[in-house]
This record gives sequence, structure tokens and C-alpha cells, in this order.
Amino acid sequence: MTDFSGKTALVTGASRGIGAAIARHFADLGAHVVLLSRDGVALAELAADIGESGGRALAMPGDVSLYADLERAVGATVQRFGRLDILVNNAGVIDPIARLTDSDPEAWDRVVDINLKGVYHGLRAAIPAMLKAGSGVVVNISSGAATSALEGWSHYCATKAAVLSLTACAAKEYGARGIRVVGLSPGTVATGMQAAIRKSGINPVSRLDPAAHIPPEWVARAVAFLCGDGGEAFAGTDFSLKTNAGRQRVGLPLSA
Repeated sequence: MTDFSGKTALVTGASRGIGAAIARHFADLGAHVVLLSRDGVALAELAADIGESGGRALAMPGDVSLYADLERAVGATVQRFGRLDILVNNAGVIDPIARLTDSDPEAWDRVVDINLKGVYHGLRAAIPAMLKAGSGVVVNISSGAATSALEGWSHYCATKAAVLSLTACAAKEYGARGIRVVGLSPGTVATGMQAAIRKSGINPVSRLDPAAHIPPEWVARAVAFLCGDGGEAFAGTDFSLKTNAGRQRVGLPLSA
């Protein structure tokens, strides 16, 4: 595993699920972690837990749909730890799942605010700090929905497709200046989001056997891989954990 001692990682959507697993994994690998989420209570508990395990964590309650919150988090990160090496744009939502004519416009807009604008806000806030340092890595949590149309998921598919394009654009603009921007498509993950998907019953993903979902800790290991030397080859693209080739690169068990 890559040693991230002395590095600092900012993780959005860090209060639970994939985000919490990523934060814990980076802390285990020696990094300082900054945790951003709207759930301040859960963030404080996670930060305390990481601290008790010997890591260093800073809880930053905030909403990724608000650029000022990302700007504030990046500033606090640099002030507290002296640098920002890694940003993981993980925050994302899928509720409410509905066909287009059944969807609520305000709720649909809110998904865009979090899933798409939240990633833009993270990139916009973090890249200037990384440019000053001369290097940095941004990992955008993507999905197979970025390239597949799924019934009831118009909001999720559209925003993930847009994030894939953002990843490519950012890599093109700043790759030559030492900033690696890469996406990660993990497949289905055993998190609370799966409960909403199962409840909807709208498309085949809602009917998957729970055993098909990978644990969030696997996603955390893949993020760390993408932040190490092996991730350079995937800059500007989505790296997939749905293939055995991808899992083998990360060192994860292969699918049957």
C-alpha cells in the first residue's frame, strides 16, 4: 500500500458509507484527513474515532452545493495542515428515484446541485491550492450510470455523465501542471443508498442480490490506488472496479 504520511486529503460526503471508509483508510495510511458533510454530529464522531486510532482528522460541516463551504474547507485544510494533496469528490445522492414525468423538479434540481455542482465546487476550490503546491490529485466518485441509461435515474445518470466530462476537462486543463484528476466507477456498493434503490423497484439494479454489492472499504482502497503512482495512467478517465482487471490492479478479490 502507498504511504501517505505527511499528505492531507479532503473527503466530501465523509459522514458515512463510502466517504467514511475513504477517510478511515487514508488515516490508516498516514494521511491527515479533512471531513466534509452536512451531518456535523456524525463528522465529529468520525473525527474523534480517527483521532483515538492515532490519526489526525478535522471535521468541517458543510454543503457541497454551496461553493463558499468548499472554499472555506480548503482554506481550513491549508491553515491546519499546511497543504492539500488530495480531494475526493464523493458526496452524492440518488433520492428521489422516479420516472421523468413523476419527478419533482425541485428535488431533481437538488440532485444536480449536489452531484454535479458539488464536484465543480470542489475542483474550483481545491485546484488553486494544489497549483500553488505544484501537485495534487482529485478523485471524482463516478458510476456506471455515467455511460448507461437507467429507468428512474435520469437525475443520477445525467449528473454522473456530466461529472465524467468534468473529469476529462479538468485533466486536460491541469494535467500538465501536476494536477491529476481521475474518476472512479466502483459498481454497486453496500451503503445506505442501496436501500432507496431496492425500495424503488424501478430498474434491474433494484433487484440485485445484496451479495453483489462490494464493501465501501474496497472503494477506499481503489481511491488510494488512484492517488498513488498507479493512478497516473487513468487521469481524465473513469477507472472501473466492475472488471477483474481493475480489481487486480488494486489488489482486490476477483469476481467469479
